[in-house]
This record gives sequence, structure tokens and C-alpha cells, in this order.
Amino acid sequence: MTTKNQIVAAVDIGTTKVVAVAGIRDEFGKINILGYGISESKGVVRGSVQNVSEVSAAINNAVAKCKSTSGCDFKNIFVGIAGQNVRVEVNTHSKFIDSGIIRQADIEQLTKEVYTISKDAGEEIIHVIPQGYTVDGGKVFGNVAGCTGRKLEGKFFVAVGRANCVSAIRQAVTLSGLNIVKIILEPIASGEAVLTEDEKEAGVLVADFGGGKTDIAVYQQKVLKTTSYVPFGGNAITADIQKACQLLERQAEKLKIEYGSALNLSEYSKKMAVVPGFGSTKEVLFSDLANIINARLDEILGGISSVLDKEDIKDSLAAGVVITGGGSKMTNILKLIKFRLPVEVRVGQIRNVLLPSENINDPAFSSAVGLVIKGFEYLDSYRLQQQMLSSQEQKSQSQSQEKEKKSEEKEKSSAPEKKKGGFFQRLKRLASDFLEDPDDQLK
Repeated sequence: MTTKNQIVAAVDIGTTKVVAVAGIRDEFGKINILGYGISESKGVVRGSVQNVSEVSAAINNAVAKCKSTSGCDFKNIFVGIAGQNVRVEVNTHSKFIDSGIIRQADIEQLTKEVYTISKDAGEEIIHVIPQGYTVDGGKVFGNVAGCTGRKLEGKFFVAVGRANCVSAIRQAVTLSGLNIVKIILEPIASGEAVLTEDEKEAGVLVADFGGGKTDIAVYQQKVLKTTSYVPFGGNAITADIQKACQLLERQAEKLKIEYGSALNLSEYSKKMAVVPGFGSTKEVLFSDLANIINARLDEILGGISSVLDKEDIKDSLAAGVVITGGGSKMTNILKLIKFRLPVEVRVGQIRNVLLPSENINDPAFSSAVGLVIKGFEYLDSYRLQQQMLSSQEQKSQSQSQEKEKKSEEKEKSSAPEKKKGGFFQRLKRLASDFLEDPDDQLK
């Protein structure tokens, strides 16, 4: 597996849409998105695959469009998994170092062992992400490879996919005639697409406002600290409008997009939208619409606030909150978040990749593009591991050959000594016989 001229394709299976994206990396290391495809999502409820056949059909549709716009063919893909389908834990694991010097291979082995001890039957580990290391009980700042010590201990963020959820995703993809290279946690992908390294270092929370749920990821000191989710998204807002105003779902969705606001401002008091009804028109005040939206967003932001309180990190987010996803485009949502949390907040735009058109330069596509970015990162890691394994094998073979060579040389050098030793022993006996006292021989 190589990343040279490698096409990386990803599929983001969302509640409202399925997005397929394909990209390539140029000679300067820049990722170019070649094309994308979008399909209406069916069979997905709040990020979880429920109808495998419907999801497979949506994947096929999105992938076909992606292949057409990108001009490339692919079969292997990276796929996202929603936060509610994953359980998260933080584990520590240690390893004794015989040589006394920690090598990169020791670090890789430590991480590999975590993959085998942190899951139950049927579960699949999605990510094992180091959060820090200690050597002989002392915390290491910076690169741990090259440090001296006997005990290496690591603290790891572990994301474990629930067995039935992972199985449903794999079935839907397989039914589409595609192969999954790796499943990636969606909030991590979203963060990769919209966050800067400075924000990750300073401390930041990224919230991806999707259709079925809101995914959360928190970074500090460039390390992923936790992920979580709130089980509500844009679809819940649409359902609230539909119920309160007694509209069809498509009418409620149109109202939300065209006239919705996260805050009820004074200028909305006399404005209204006219919606076709059953035999007559229906009037909806902008202020009523804003109150409905505000109530649900306040609940979502309350879930985000509880994550900050639980992790005790509200005062450690120097970079504040970055929001992305389709819901981040809601009018006045930034003002609401600043008032509700309160923290610095911005809308996260896709960065660090070249996009084929402005149509995909949208927060709604951040998770899909992030999957491609994480895909290249995975291939780089895989290639490095293969190089390390190859190097170890060559070293082992070299040591074995050297050992065999020394053994052969030892056998060759010992053979003449035995013959030489036998000759001198015989000569010594002859001399001994010749020099013996004649009187002794007569006794």
C-alpha cells in the first residue's frame, strides 16, 4: 500500500444525506478533492444504519456521482461512524523495555497491544489515540522515542464501535460492492477538516451540527481529549416546526432554511411567512418560528455545556468553540452560542485542501472531507509501520546470517586444532616412551 498517486475515497453516511468524496495528494503534499457526490439518505436514523438495503442504494448513488465528477474509479473507501454508535474510554497500558532505550517500535507495540485488550466480543476498536506517556513514572514532554528507562506507560483515548452498529455499516458498504479500509469517528474527521493546529494546542471544542445529532470533539495541547454527542440535530428542529405550525415536513424544512433564526429579534415581530395549506394559506410569524428554533438549540447547547462541565475544561478552551455541519449556517447561531456558553465561537470552514468548486466549500461537507484527510493520514501511518516491520525483518535476517557465519567460522577454525592437537599428543607419547628410564622398563 502506497500513497504515491493514491486516490483516497470516503463515504459519510449521514441522517439527511450520504456524501462520497475522492481526493489525491500532489507532490507538495497538498490534498486535492477531485470530485464528490450527494444522495438523499434513507434508512438512517440519528446517524445509525437501520435499513441496510436503503443505505446501500444511497451509497451507490452518491459514489456513482463522485466517480463521474472526479473522473476516477475506486473500490476501497474510508467510512465515518457517528458518535452515538461508539463508546469511549481512556485506558493506560505499560511495557517493560529490555534495552533501556525506548524505540519507536516499542511505542508502536504498546499501541498495538491496546487494540487487543480494550474490546468485548463482537466490538471493533475504531481509534487508539495516545494522550501522553510516562517513563519510569515521570511524564515525558515531546517525543518519547529515544528516552532512557525501563518502564514505558501510555495513556490512550480508545473509541470502540458497538458491534451491531459496525456490522450494519459494513453490510451496507459490502452490498454496494465496496471495501472498507477503515472506519473513522465522524467528530474526529470534522475537526481535522476545520481546525487549525494552533486551536488544537490552545484548547478547542468542535461541534458538528448534523441532521440527526450533534457530534462533539475536544482538543487540548494538540491531543484529542474526548468525544461526545447530543442526540438532536437539524431534523429535530424541523420536526418541532412541523408539529407546532401543523405543516408538512418539506414545508417546515423550507421555513427553517429560508426564514429561521436562532434568536427572536425585535424586527421579527411584524414579519411573517405565508405557507400554502390544505385549501388555504397559513401564516407563520418569524418571531414564533425563532422561538421554536431557539428552544431546541438551547437544548443542544445545554448538552454541549454538560460535556464541558463533565470534563472540567470550560476554562481551558482558549480557542473557544468551532461549529460546523449544516446546522452551523443557522442565522444568529453564533450570537446564541456566545450568550449561552459563553465562549469565543466561529463557524469552521474547510481548510488545508484544494476544493473543485465553491459548492463543496460548505460546513455541511466538513465530515466527508475530513474522512479523506484522515484517510491519507492512515495510509502514511500504515506505510511507516510496514517500513518498520521490513527494517526489523531485515535486521533479524542480518543478525541470523551473521550468527550462522560466525558459527561456520568457529567450526572451521576448531577442526585443524583438533587434528593438530592429535598429532602433538602422539608425538608426546613417542617422546615419552623414548625418554623413559630403561631400569623402569625392566621393573
